[in-house]
Amino acid sequence: MSRFLLLNTNLVNEGNCTETDVLIVNGFIEQVAPNLSGQWADQIIDAKGQYLLPGVIDDQAYFRELGLTHKATVRSESRSAVAGGVTTFMEMPNTVPNALTQSLLADKYAVAARSSMANYSFYMGASNDNLAEVLRTDPRSVCGVKVFMGSSTGNMLIDNEHVLNNLFWESPILIATHCEDEATIRTNTERYRAEYGDNAPAALHPLIRNEAACLKSSSLAVELALRHNTRLHILHISTTDELSLFTNQLPLIDKRITAEVCVHHLWFDSQDYDRLKNQIKCNPAVKDAHHKNALLAALLSDHLDVIATDHAPHTWNEKQQPYWQAPSGLPLVQHPLLMMLDLMQAGKLPLETLVRKMCHAPADCFQIDRRGYVREGYWADLVLVDTHQPTTVAKPNLLYQCGWSPLEGQTFGSTITHTIVSGELVYRNGEFLTDRAGERLVFDR
Repeated sequence: MSRFLLLNTNLVNEGNCTETDVLIVNGFIEQVAPNLSGQWADQIIDAKGQYLLPGVIDDQAYFRELGLTHKATVRSESRSAVAGGVTTFMEMPNTVPNALTQSLLADKYAVAARSSMANYSFYMGASNDNLAEVLRTDPRSVCGVKVFMGSSTGNMLIDNEHVLNNLFWESPILIATHCEDEATIRTNTERYRAEYGDNAPAALHPLIRNEAACLKSSSLAVELALRHNTRLHILHISTTDELSLFTNQLPLIDKRITAEVCVHHLWFDSQDYDRLKNQIKCNPAVKDAHHKNALLAALLSDHLDVIATDHAPHTWNEKQQPYWQAPSGLPLVQHPLLMMLDLMQAGKLPLETLVRKMCHAPADCFQIDRRGYVREGYWADLVLVDTHQPTTVAKPNLLYQCGWSPLEGQTFGSTITHTIVSGELVYRNGEFLTDRAGERLVFDR
């Protein structure tokens, strides 16, 4: 029997910050109470002066395995995640080949079972011609079905309205959508190719993948979900225009339609293209600063429910290609908590709200079994944060296999000192203490 004791923590959980101790036994939280120092334990950490948070749950990431391991692997990116306080990830199906069958989905779970440092789940991919496979998905063991309603890798753009209608009608579990209207993007692409030729700057990206493309596609997804009472989760909302589609009138657990914002859409804006160019090229695009400000306000008002990363690494050489050839996506999973803690320290995001949106809300949205909260009887997924110790992002401390970050040179006001995954201390002051600790998520559905 393993016993692990955290003493003198400032626990931020379920809207409160309290000084308390936490006892972990065999992977689970046994007791949350003050004055546990008399308890026997194999390991004891005195966390006086530090915040204890539930581990971050990232509901949108691309770890590139299978088939794209020159960019990243489950091992490399899950290590990056836990170093950043992300104890759980849900990974997308557009690996190679795309995870469009139950067999290919099982292959990804087998990789994670061998190599993931963090807890894991994988989305089943949907296409124009695999509805029968989608309907075989087990709601208890798979996080959701991913639907690309905009350009994607491989055979995953669903542009057949009949297929979309049937998928929203019949899906056995949550549908997570990437919403950008393909026809709008193609029209804009043709216009700017004609104007700029091969010399297009990265700053065109939010003009090509513009507000209209986002709103048209998100509106269609919401319309379908309302028609069929589908459990819909719209990923990476990036515009002010889309916010009216969502309500804050119900408790999160009662919502049938939820929405997510990603850290880069809260951090960067269109002025950053001059400095970072293709490094911040992503889909949906980083847009004007007024969108960034509106997204933060919508997060605080509960019109947006979850904060995620959309972590999508590419090699440096791939991102240095001309705009038209450079792939979309940026590596982020090592730094989302530090980014949001900086917003907290700037007075823009209360710490209790940060925890609710990055930890509690993903667990509730996806109905994850016994994770996302610091509660007795729950899995011990925990992070210790020192908000008085700064962290500077630099190449020597980047853990992404791709080896770069658009945040290089940024000094954050906080440091992740310890990460506990499923009751095991896996990361301590820059050092990894084990090779694998993640557990497959189970869903209470």
